[in-house]
Amino acid sequence: MRLLILGGTWFLGRTLVEQALERGHEVTTFTRGRSGTDVAGTIPVRGDRSSADDLAALAARGPWDAVIDTSGMTPQLVETSTKALSDATDRYVFVSTVNVYQGWPTNPLDDDSPVRPYSPQGPPGESGADEYGREKAGCEKAVTDTFGDRSVLLRPAVIVGPHEYVGRFPWWLRRIAAGGRVLAPGTPDWPIQPIDVRDVAAFALAAAEQHFSGSYNLAAPIGSATFGELLEACRQVTGSGAVLKWVDHEFLIEQQVGEWTELPLWRPYAGTWRVDAARARGDGLTSRPLADTVADTWAWLNDGGPLIHHERAAELGITPEREAAILAAWDARRR
Repeated sequence: MRLLILGGTWFLGRTLVEQALERGHEVTTFTRGRSGTDVAGTIPVRGDRSSADDLAALAARGPWDAVIDTSGMTPQLVETSTKALSDATDRYVFVSTVNVYQGWPTNPLDDDSPVRPYSPQGPPGESGADEYGREKAGCEKAVTDTFGDRSVLLRPAVIVGPHEYVGRFPWWLRRIAAGGRVLAPGTPDWPIQPIDVRDVAAFALAAAEQHFSGSYNLAAPIGSATFGELLEACRQVTGSGAVLKWVDHEFLIEQQVGEWTELPLWRPYAGTWRVDAARARGDGLTSRPLADTVADTWAWLNDGGPLIHHERAAELGITPEREAAILAAWDARRR
């Protein structure tokens, strides 16, 4: 196949490129060339998605069997891209997010859960997460308005693994490696379901190769892993003597611990880790064991993994002083 990947130098985009080349596909990437590095073997094209001239020049390089869009963040840019490429590709695979669902992250989700309505302006007081979900819903509409049943919408939950640019798994690995008493959120048996970036990439390529259509949630099976297994895997691969101190969700809320930020992957809502991906699993989605993802991420970090560059990375992680203070308060409460 001839594939065009919008993105292709960081995390999911990079993993897609690597797997596509391994499968023998011809891969063109379209990036601004400002960050990341091109994967050897690709046909890199430089350009800006906001430029009609750049998109027209890109389209002239087609046709492609499929476009996989990993970098579409605003409806306006996605609409411009889909229209420019509508005659240059047979299928458009768009990487969206579970944030498009109205119930995320408070309610359990399945493939038929209601999606947020899109409007150019959000309601007063809209949170950053809600804005992100609303914008991604608008992106999905732009894709389906142009490509109809030739479009595939992928809605991953939490993606982790080598080349992770946000830094959630890397933060936990480094914190566990540092040793000492570690603030562990909730209980060891708290179910989680992050999905490995390589499993997302494999499904995205299958969607292009096999002409899938429609929307798919992407997540590991519900109940397939726990937070305790995650932190124990971090301890095993780092060889750390860290001591895990499990602290109730309610106490962490009382202490105003920043969910998803101060303690990465901690979000104490019923729906955070209850994303049903039955439709994708029925079409071949597989999920590798969480311990494998942890081990491979640690190996990548120790093999010169690049610095985390995502704009949210600076928000991640609790300071040692605050962690110690919360653990001391927890200890005092339990006496």
